[in-house]
Amino acid sequence: MKRTALLAVPAALLLALVPGTASAYPNPGTVTGSTVVHDPTMIRTSGGRYLLYATGGGLGHRTSTDRISFTAGADAFGTKPSWWSSYATEAWAPDISYAGGKYLMYYAVSKFGENTSAIGLAGSTTGLPGSWTDYGVVYTSTSGSDYNAIDPNLFVDDDGKWWLSFGSWWTGIKMIRIDPATGKQYAGDTKRYSLAARPTGSKAVEAPYIVKRNGYYYLFASYDVCCQGTSSTYKVKVGRATSVTGPYYDKNGVAMTNNGGTPVLESHGNVIGPGGQSIMRDVDGDLIVYHYYDGNAAGTPKLGINLLNWSSGWPVAY
Repeated sequence: MKRTALLAVPAALLLALVPGTASAYPNPGTVTGSTVVHDPTMIRTSGGRYLLYATGGGLGHRTSTDRISFTAGADAFGTKPSWWSSYATEAWAPDISYAGGKYLMYYAVSKFGENTSAIGLAGSTTGLPGSWTDYGVVYTSTSGSDYNAIDPNLFVDDDGKWWLSFGSWWTGIKMIRIDPATGKQYAGDTKRYSLAARPTGSKAVEAPYIVKRNGYYYLFASYDVCCQGTSSTYKVKVGRATSVTGPYYDKNGVAMTNNGGTPVLESHGNVIGPGGQSIMRDVDGDLIVYHYYDGNAAGTPKLGINLLNWSSGWPVAY
């Protein structure tokens, strides 16, 4: 469907959708051009241009003026920071935001399936490729850690406090407090908080993203297995809390630290394994921006964008 068609969906129909059934999930809105991505993060500049970054190389860049047609540009980093080589050769799962008067991008450097990992940070006055200054390592994990320092997401609360959620598999999603002056861990609170986990069965929960809506904090996360083409089982789930550090519960009251999570997007039709999501507030509402594997294109990873409706108190994609 085109974006104009998405906006015309009646509210009554949105409320009739029941997450957890394949028929409830919408197809992605129409996007064209350079839309082969993993783990997309997107922001709209004050001039109305969309900047999108994604996993791979020196963090791949896409741009759009209408949120439909996307054009590829240079990577964020023309020269990869030298410290990356201690962890991997490519960066993963960027998170772009505008805070403290400039564009910030947290990102991870790691190898697939390992937790000797690091979260890095860069800043820019424009958000454009080649303009990023790397600020180095923010947080790390080692092979002896029970967590994995990847998939970062910055959240700035109403009271001005900064928080960074992150995590992949192991004991799940974690959070640390960030010092706005440095973009790195706040020395006055070095606790590592636990937000979501799967203590029994699969450990597969990762890619946190937090927003605050209507007095609640909502934690979105990707569950199950990514990056297997049409065999991927990725899906997006959500929980909410009255405190940014949790506890987060799903719609049925199950804690996200105990396998909880209310479905937001799952595989349906040719849309296989949606996940790696970020949430973006745009002029026409909140967006969920994600990748999926296209069953009609041999499992090629594609960009997905949908609007979110919050009228039930829980996010429903449409």
